[in-house]
Amino acid sequence: MSHSLPTKSYAAFLFDMDGTILNSRASAERVWGRWAASHGLDVEKFLPTMHGKRGIDTISELDLPGVDAAAEAAFILQGEIDDVEGVVPIPGAIDFLAALPREKWAIVTSSPIALAKRRLAAAGIAEPQYMVTAEDVTIGKPDPQCYIAGAEKLGVSPDETMVFEDVMAGVRAGEAAGADVTVITHTHDQPLATRHSTIADYRDLAVRLNEEGRLSIVRR
Repeated sequence: MSHSLPTKSYAAFLFDMDGTILNSRASAERVWGRWAASHGLDVEKFLPTMHGKRGIDTISELDLPGVDAAAEAAFILQGEIDDVEGVVPIPGAIDFLAALPREKWAIVTSSPIALAKRRLAAAGIAEPQYMVTAEDVTIGKPDPQCYIAGAEKLGVSPDETMVFEDVMAGVRAGEAAGADVTVITHTHDQPLATRHSTIADYRDLAVRLNEEGRLSIVRR
């Protein structure tokens, strides 16, 4: 896969969390895999479908008979909070985020706030000043509500932001919000076919702040 940096400057950056600034794949797949197996699902086929979306949305879409989606999502959430073994930052992410002015970036995640805080701590990533989590939206990704809310928190228009994402549900949410998108490929087994800029991780990248206070990404 070829990688390319975005060439524009932006008023703010909006980051998905899992797979984008930290890698929680092993933890999430352990917890969701056990749950899927207990409900007779094909675990191998199911796991790729659950990344990047709210747990309650993933379960609801399965339409399993007799399953209370809210109760099951709460059960899985506790399992994910209890199991953060192997949660690590995406290479270079800690320094990249630390270089951003705090008022110019936010995390926009499908995870509930308790899980987001737990995983950030496990990865050694400082909590941002601004964060949008599962509790802040009524419809999850790929609906754009989350990224629109993230831009509002920062006081900018969504079309003045760059969204960093790793899965198609999030890419579509960013697109629908009117933002530009950069795809992070560090956790990918297969290429994600989009028209957007892609980067493997944040190593060898730096942030440039221009005289108008706009952000761009450059190679060191």
